[in-house]
Amino acid sequence: MAEAADIQGTGPSPARRWLRRTITVAFGAPLLAGLLQAPATAAPAPAAAPAPAAATAEDAAVSKTVDVSLDTLAPSAPVEGDTVTLTGTVTNRGKKAVTDATVDLRVGPQMTSRSEIEQVSGRTGYRPYSDPAPLEDAPEVKIPRLNPGLSADFSFSVPVSDLGFDEAGVYQLGVSLSGQTSDHRYDRVLGIERTFVPYQPEATEKRTQLTYLWPLISSAHVSAETATDDQQTPVFEDDALAAELKPGGRLDELVSLGKDLPVTWVVDPDLLASVDAMANGYRVKDGPLHVPGKHQALAERWLDSLEKAVQGHKVVALPFADPDLASLAHRGKDVPGSLGHLQSATALAGTTVETILHVQPATDFAWPVDGAVDPSIVAVATSAGADKVIARSDSVRDDLPYTPTAARPFSNGTTAVVSDALLSTAFDGDMVRTENSTLAVQEFLAQSLAITLEQPEDQRSVVVAPQRVPTVAQAQTMAAALRGLSAKRWSQPSDLLAAAAAKPDPDASTAVPAGSRYPKKLRDRELPVQAFRDMKTTRDELDDFKVILTAQYRVVPPFTNAINREMSTSWRGQARAAALYRINVLEYLQTLTEGVQLVDKSDLTLSGRSATIPVTVQNKLLQDVHLVLRLTSGSKNRLNLSGERYKELPVKISGGHSQSVKFSASANVNGQVPMTAQLYTEDGTPYGQPMTFTVKVSEITATVMLVIAGGVLLLVLAGVRMYSQRKRVAARNAEAEAAEAEADTAPEETEPLPESGAAREADPGADTPREPEAASEEPDTDEPEQPSDPTPDTGPESGDPSGTGEKVDR
Repeated sequence: MAEAADIQGTGPSPARRWLRRTITVAFGAPLLAGLLQAPATAAPAPAAAPAPAAATAEDAAVSKTVDVSLDTLAPSAPVEGDTVTLTGTVTNRGKKAVTDATVDLRVGPQMTSRSEIEQVSGRTGYRPYSDPAPLEDAPEVKIPRLNPGLSADFSFSVPVSDLGFDEAGVYQLGVSLSGQTSDHRYDRVLGIERTFVPYQPEATEKRTQLTYLWPLISSAHVSAETATDDQQTPVFEDDALAAELKPGGRLDELVSLGKDLPVTWVVDPDLLASVDAMANGYRVKDGPLHVPGKHQALAERWLDSLEKAVQGHKVVALPFADPDLASLAHRGKDVPGSLGHLQSATALAGTTVETILHVQPATDFAWPVDGAVDPSIVAVATSAGADKVIARSDSVRDDLPYTPTAARPFSNGTTAVVSDALLSTAFDGDMVRTENSTLAVQEFLAQSLAITLEQPEDQRSVVVAPQRVPTVAQAQTMAAALRGLSAKRWSQPSDLLAAAAAKPDPDASTAVPAGSRYPKKLRDRELPVQAFRDMKTTRDELDDFKVILTAQYRVVPPFTNAINREMSTSWRGQARAAALYRINVLEYLQTLTEGVQLVDKSDLTLSGRSATIPVTVQNKLLQDVHLVLRLTSGSKNRLNLSGERYKELPVKISGGHSQSVKFSASANVNGQVPMTAQLYTEDGTPYGQPMTFTVKVSEITATVMLVIAGGVLLLVLAGVRMYSQRKRVAARNAEAEAAEAEADTAPEETEPLPESGAAREADPGADTPREPEAASEEPDTDEPEQPSDPTPDTGPESGDPSGTGEKVDR
């Protein structure tokens, strides 16, 4: 590996050298071609290299044989007296070895516009008519041989005075490798890389006000579920957020870098709420189980760092969970209730940020995806209270030769803050490779200087809105670019609130782009209409469920936040994951609603004119519920409830208990009567599924009553007859006893005569003792009492159906 040679003194400017070489090539090529022609009789001459002016399209392909990687350029914005150091690597991508190679520096003329910078940055391969010649008297790096697949490092250190910068401006700086291969024994440019050097040795009279947004946004991690404890410990779908919070993680890096940068923090309140939940204890789904989270201390440390980092900075709070405004405008606004989700998300934003970070955020900014807007997006964005929309210049286009101030009024009274598209997308790519990061920083600085030099007499305000979720490498590259502006020679930092209040450029566009201009690639990644229908279903079921609860605060906020998360922009490109999240939220809500239900009954038999019919309601929730239970008879003529076809009774059930509700019924006609039990909320909305069962009525008819009356009459007559017989027997016994007494008092004692048979018949019981008569009992004619209702809290009951042949009390 060769070392860079030292350069002494200064030479002509790059522009003059580039012009001089072009003229030399143009006039010298024909002469050189004539001299190289040999007579037909002459001995064969060695093959001569073609003239540079004869370069064809093949040059571009050949110049990609070697990959030139420019890894560092320091300082990124040099001034007089600085020494520019460049390091990098050359790699042979071809199939043949490269020999006698030289790595050169090429400095182009000053660039006159932003569009020229953009064009040069998009070039690949060597362009002999547009790329400058190697810098004269500049250091060279010699590489004798570079085999296929191998690499070699290079390094240059060049004083700024030797680069030939004539005046302030943006200059193209190229690094090329020229060499030979076995099939081309002459020097050719086999690889080249271009970058830009912003040269502004002194501060401009008017510096551009530059606002850089620093987004703290993540995807949804918290489910709708909470633990059963008093703290309602949240349950996370996964523990992936911890990887972003740990040292070196994405969110940790954003906070570590942003605290020392002049940026406006743009925060998703859901991220703060999620990390705050972690810091206070959380659980994570592990299959059917919920296991304790392990990163409480990590979350506490990150929140503490963020709170310190935002002090003294402006903070903008997006609506909770960063809702996808474009999807809502194009797919969801026609689904009833969808705009209500945006309003609740906006209302929650300010209080969440203020509670956690102890700063007062701005909540009147809306940020559609990639700053793309149309009339429907603007209308939706402002429907929840935001009166400022962060757009982008590739959506709101200005037909001007310069970059206007970002703020401008839209025709509907909304303030549009139009971020610069080139600056905002400068770090979208893969910034892990050092080369990509270096080139992105240099182009960003060059574009920012070019904006100032477009109209140096006018100060303008420019906003940069980068990608919503930058990676670690992208965040580090953005920070490097902002540090390159720290000298404030052509720009000075500002914040989003000041940018929105800046005086608009009178020539800037104030028209909202038509819907037909909305990019198809963005429209194809929007949330589907079905997503908003699912949200409506969840919201409707939540509204029906919450009215029966005595502690709504335990249920409503977790589900409301979950519905807001279903509308997040983070689901773009993750259609399956988004659908699964929505399904999980709805299924969990349905599990809770089914915790309050009617216990199935078997058919009943009613053997009488009146009875009570019990219906059991079960509450598996951890809080009390209050509903109305309606029992309806399928045939009022056969069986009615207090004279009506249906009867309603209020019911309040303690958490984890069941209650039996009893209805008084009256039967008129025999037969089977279908009965329907249905729970209702107190406002008359059906709750849950109805339960049906059958009551078999066996009424006592008039004929049966006559038979029973006849039997009773017979029993009475029999009793009267028995009573009369007993009285006659008793009278005869009394007479016999009187006759015996008279005989005992007679004066003569005579032998008793044998008792005649008639006498024995008259007193059949005279020889045997009589049994004492049992005391008669009068039958109890009182009807049995109706069973009383149990207390509201009966304790847990089985939810199984009652046994067959169940009878009710009359």
